[in-house]
Amino acid sequence: MNGHSNGSSNGSTAADTSKPVPLWIAGEEVWTDTTFDVISPSTGEKLWSSSSCSVKEATRAIDAAQNALKTWRKAKPAEIRTIFLKAADIMERRQDELAGYMKSETGALDAFAGFNMHTTIENFRDVAGRAANILGAIPQTATPGQGAFVFKEPYGVNFGIAPWNAPYILGSRAFLYAIATGNTVVLKGSELSPRTFWAMGSVMKEAGLPDGVLSVIYHRTEDAAAVTNSIIENTLVKKVNFTGSTGVGSIIASKAGKELKPVLMELGGKASAIVCEDANIENASWQCALGAFLHAGQICMSTERILVNRKIIDQFATALTAAADKIYSLDSDAPVLVAKPGVEKNKQLRSDAVAKGAKVVAGDIDTHEQSAYRIRPVIIQDVKKEMDIFYTESFGPSVSLIAVDSDEEAIEVANDTEYGLSGAVFTENLGRGLKIAREVDSGAVHINSMTVHDEGMLPHGGVKKSGWGRFNGQWGLEEFLKLKTVTYMES
Repeated sequence: MNGHSNGSSNGSTAADTSKPVPLWIAGEEVWTDTTFDVISPSTGEKLWSSSSCSVKEATRAIDAAQNALKTWRKAKPAEIRTIFLKAADIMERRQDELAGYMKSETGALDAFAGFNMHTTIENFRDVAGRAANILGAIPQTATPGQGAFVFKEPYGVNFGIAPWNAPYILGSRAFLYAIATGNTVVLKGSELSPRTFWAMGSVMKEAGLPDGVLSVIYHRTEDAAAVTNSIIENTLVKKVNFTGSTGVGSIIASKAGKELKPVLMELGGKASAIVCEDANIENASWQCALGAFLHAGQICMSTERILVNRKIIDQFATALTAAADKIYSLDSDAPVLVAKPGVEKNKQLRSDAVAKGAKVVAGDIDTHEQSAYRIRPVIIQDVKKEMDIFYTESFGPSVSLIAVDSDEEAIEVANDTEYGLSGAVFTENLGRGLKIAREVDSGAVHINSMTVHDEGMLPHGGVKKSGWGRFNGQWGLEEFLKLKTVTYMES
């Protein structure tokens, strides 16, 4: 596989979709002889082809990042702020173009693509002003006449891996906080949405980010192990961050652990929404439906289980069905999932639950879909532990409705999972909501709003098999800084 570049490209114009998607390496667009097809989940037809990164291109990207690190690690906050604010303006100007790539490659609807663009633009502006807030310390020492400084320094070259489902939000945060703290980054985007990830490299190039500070790559599925392992093994790479499934995250973490490299992991989830008997049912049902079915449930924070006080479950089920119908009409075209295996997984989870005694409250598990990429939303009630869907993340438009008799039982069920990324509580009593939220073992719990919640000012990440470490805000910056102690003796 031989890469060839077009050094004159400045990323300021829309992509030429008649050509394969290029990689971004050392500030240049790089085309490779080996390519792969990108399929539209909405139509099942080929959109375009994409260049495929090999170990050779990956090594070139790392070398460029190491070279750029020599000067970028000394970049002043004003320079970082200028570039990030310009990038936000560029994304705002090009948002129709960029959202179009996301909709084509992932099947996202207008509203979710628009949410991605707006959130990403705001995240750029938020991080732009934070670089100046990185502060070290001058602690006391035990030895007379001795002083000390504690410096915060960048790790060096970082390797970020981001998924397809919210590519602008998740892709940008994989490099934003690292670059803002003086690191350089090789970003590996999903092979399902390479044009979308190309767009982020294009924006940063146009914004004036120095060449090599960010490279953006993607590859064929069959090359995943070779390329990923080569990057993690490279001695120049000092830290890894990964957003994606728990299964793949375990592989990445194991490899990084063998190489003794720190990792930040944001993985899968099995979010529960707890609905107390005093909840505002109209709000709770709408928020739960949004949390379950937004982007066809293909969000790590999606509501997977709704734990409702038995006193109101019938009333709530009726309201939830009506709310779900407003999001995805249960009689209209089925929503799109990005890959065929996701459809099959949801079909199996639903069939297993019904075979073991669950009942379908809304939707029809026997409905024939229009394509292998589509599946209708379903609400299933009376889900028990022996059903696969009780513990397995569906990552699709399948939600379980479970009756509970008390707050304590709701907390117990919510915590009966290997995941812990997000959750929700619905009650008109704030004290009650806070008490429940404190008992749910999760990276975040949202009172009277849906489980899907991620904004630039709040730390985001999970516990248990949902990962560790935090993106966003000042917490996100701290993740990409290491401490150095320097002592001195007074002369």
